[in-house]
Amino acid sequence: MTANSLLKNLLHIKGTVVDSFDLGENAKGEPSLVVHVHVGKGLRWRCPVCGKKCHVHDYVCDEAFWRSMDLGPVEVRIGARVPRVRCPVDGVVTAAVPWAKPGSRFTTDFAFSAAWMVKGGLSKKKVSERLRTDWETVGHLVDLVWHELEPDVKKRFDGLVRIGIDETSYRKGHSYITVVVNHDTNTVVWAHKGHGKEIIEMFFSELTEEQRASILLVSGDGARWITDAAKDFCPNARRCVDPFHVVEWANEALDSMRIDAWRRARAALAEMVRKSKEGGSANDRDARERIRQAKKDVEQIKQSKYALGKNPENLTTKQQERLALIQAGDPQLMRGHAMKEKLRLIFKLTDPTLAEEELDGWLGWAQRCRIPAFVELGRKIRRHREHILNTVRNGLSNARIEATNNKIKLLLRVAYGFRNIDTMIGLIMLFCSSIEIPWPGRKQKEPINKGAITTQVA
Repeated sequence: MTANSLLKNLLHIKGTVVDSFDLGENAKGEPSLVVHVHVGKGLRWRCPVCGKKCHVHDYVCDEAFWRSMDLGPVEVRIGARVPRVRCPVDGVVTAAVPWAKPGSRFTTDFAFSAAWMVKGGLSKKKVSERLRTDWETVGHLVDLVWHELEPDVKKRFDGLVRIGIDETSYRKGHSYITVVVNHDTNTVVWAHKGHGKEIIEMFFSELTEEQRASILLVSGDGARWITDAAKDFCPNARRCVDPFHVVEWANEALDSMRIDAWRRARAALAEMVRKSKEGGSANDRDARERIRQAKKDVEQIKQSKYALGKNPENLTTKQQERLALIQAGDPQLMRGHAMKEKLRLIFKLTDPTLAEEELDGWLGWAQRCRIPAFVELGRKIRRHREHILNTVRNGLSNARIEATNNKIKLLLRVAYGFRNIDTMIGLIMLFCSSIEIPWPGRKQKEPINKGAITTQVA
């Protein structure tokens, strides 16, 4: 095998002719290989948009260079002189080259290796260090790979039956991304900057009449704009409220009770200390013990947020002890905890009739409990009663959408260096999908046929 053939196979640039190569050092003093090539007759000169063969218009620049995958410690660049061509459809454009996408100064293999490493969980520092490029460039390469693997993203809209809508903050200052998730495939089908009715109307407007008609369930939090948009565009769909958000409402009400209890306990401690000083019993052993115990109670309430909010089966030993101390010292707070748990368990029921009875019983309990936070929560849940029952009737779990949300949060942390929101959305659309990113030169694994997903909607 000749050196030219070896380079063509190593760099994956078949269909080209290697003219020469230079082995030296780059500007940083690192080993560098520059391979000078020209496009073979069968592939020259084509329009980068339509792919048709065209006549050369002119040569406006000297040799251009593309970064390729490194060969061991050696940085590799491909150099070629590419003309502009005159396409009868797209006008005068720079001719396409077989080793890179139009407008990119990186080979396709280089872009796929960057996307593969990002999806593999490598930090931005490691990816940039390994590829010897900046993080912003990595984001553009990931976006390029996404459009290469999925040229028609609207195919994700086919066969939608159960969708979940949620917004996720990606930056401080109320900056949100709205995402639409397919519950049946656990994939993101649409994402856009911003949140509110106008944003979600953009999603429904991209669907055809048949695609809208196929949607039977729309889940999300209790936002009215989700309900209104679903009613306007998918009148046959049933609105569901994610169990996660309902339990989160209860946790917020319980946490407001905890803060009030902490303030009361702290005020009682301050009063106890004041009376002890005024009565001259500050040095009394019993008084000091009472004050010490009061301080301990205040600290227990302050640190009990996770003990009160977590599911009982997930509590650590220390959190169980803290919950027992609160139960003995603050019956009202524990009553709020019991109401939160009762509401959470309603979503575990599989019998819709029993779930309806239990929910109505809980609403009556909330109305009579004389706890302001839970009285207000009861009014809120009563407004969403039918949506909550739709969730139970159809066995809709928020486990998949919350898993997707966690994945999105992780991607946002990875991509916090991206200044371009479109690049960040491309990252989400590529990685929160069933798309596999192959490593350059390796055969892609055959997908496992898991069978069709059957969805029953009550």
